[in-house]
Amino acid sequence: MAEYKTSNTRLAKNTIFLYLRMIFIMAVTFYTSRVILQVLGVEDYGIYTVVAGLVAMFGFLNSAMSSTTQRYISYSLGEGRASELSTIFSTCFLTHAMLALIVFVLIESIGLWFFYNELVIPAQRMDAAFWAFQCATLSAVVTVISIPFNADIIAHEKMSAFAYISIVEASLKLAIVFLLKVGDADRLVMYGVLLLAVQCGIFLTYLFYCMRHFHETRIKLTYDKQLFKEVSAFAGWNLWGNLSSILSSHGLNLLLNSFFGPVVNAARGIAYQVDGAIRMFASNFQMAMNPQIVKTYASRQMEEMHKLVYCSSKFSYFLLLIISLPILIETKTILEVWLDIVPEWTVSFLRLMLVVVIVDSVANPLMTSAAATGKVKVYQSVVGGIMLMVLPLAYLALKAGGNPNMVFVAHICVCIVAFVVRFLLIKRLINLSTTRYISEVLVRCLFVTLCASILPVLLHLSLPHSLWASVAVVFVAVLSAICSTYALGLTREERTFVNNKAKQLLNLKTTC
Repeated sequence: MAEYKTSNTRLAKNTIFLYLRMIFIMAVTFYTSRVILQVLGVEDYGIYTVVAGLVAMFGFLNSAMSSTTQRYISYSLGEGRASELSTIFSTCFLTHAMLALIVFVLIESIGLWFFYNELVIPAQRMDAAFWAFQCATLSAVVTVISIPFNADIIAHEKMSAFAYISIVEASLKLAIVFLLKVGDADRLVMYGVLLLAVQCGIFLTYLFYCMRHFHETRIKLTYDKQLFKEVSAFAGWNLWGNLSSILSSHGLNLLLNSFFGPVVNAARGIAYQVDGAIRMFASNFQMAMNPQIVKTYASRQMEEMHKLVYCSSKFSYFLLLIISLPILIETKTILEVWLDIVPEWTVSFLRLMLVVVIVDSVANPLMTSAAATGKVKVYQSVVGGIMLMVLPLAYLALKAGGNPNMVFVAHICVCIVAFVVRFLLIKRLINLSTTRYISEVLVRCLFVTLCASILPVLLHLSLPHSLWASVAVVFVAVLSAICSTYALGLTREERTFVNNKAKQLLNLKTTC
């Protein structure tokens, strides 16, 4: 029981650190997106979005290894085998080093061919786009090498350090905005160079922190054949799953570029910025939960693991509902206040992308459960195969004369099918109860959504259109979502836990 309370306390502290990080990053992201769109212009902003998206498509290798590294370190900590951490980390780092070389070669060959032959970029901006592409490539390589250190911090649940470093990164990206305004070089090229410099600085920060606090991060040229084989197999199946995820995200960006040009990419880029910021509401909570899901499985505490899965899915949804509901209702006004320039299609793109985010947020804890078991072959091959259908379905819809919104409609449909299949596969791996999952997660989420939406939607429809009316709707939507979640979404035990944590925070403020 004491261990359980300690775990909950650590989870609460980690979640607070991650949400402080998120609030700062969101504020910086929204400000910088607005200013960069103004400084670069719609066309150059769209060019950078599609160029960076092309490079990011090769990041499926990097994403797969990130989850692999975090899983093996967390699993060893859960089993109490800290002596093996050094071998695990060194194996993962050497794998990442080889991966960085593969990523560089792929981008500079296949990626460069695609850049010159398939992307729709105005001729007069090709040189600037080329150098932005090269900077994005080097940033991708640095990111691959930094992943093991990032994953080690998360596996050790040192979320305060992760939060502080992320805040430094956001602050540096804020500084880029001011440098772009005073610089006299080509702003698209300058933007790429400055982002690369920030990425290199953050990598060095992760490196120095980990080497100082975690003994296993002192790289040793050791080779464990069995471990390398096991890690490679696990990562290999994750590669397939991450490839499907990348294609369903950045592949759609390239598809929009080929059919509609960089201006539509600018609309998608703005919607993607908001999408990424909102995803943080769920991902921060899940980032704090994920190591515990893996560790409880490693220590064979299956009932506790099931509780964590239910809690992570449900709370992730509620956190997203609180921020997404007002945005879904007042999308147009929020974008107009935020941006001086709102590219066409941005409003509908954002609404459709938010639906994808919400479905993914409920599904992510199931993915973590699959990774915890290590039995990802069937899971990744089946779910990854389903997610790969997004791109061909979107292509067929556009080829048949559909508008840009159809790519996101296709994405939503495939995500829902993948969610159902994902659950059916996971329930067999960890003996998850279908009835309990439906009643504790899905039914509660649906009921809270319906109740939370009634009042703000009625208010939106009845009030005359104005800025103050929109402010009132946003306020009511947030309050309605919070009250509905507390009253209808939480169990009695969860309400007690929330009340206790709120009292602790109030006592802490009073003491200070």
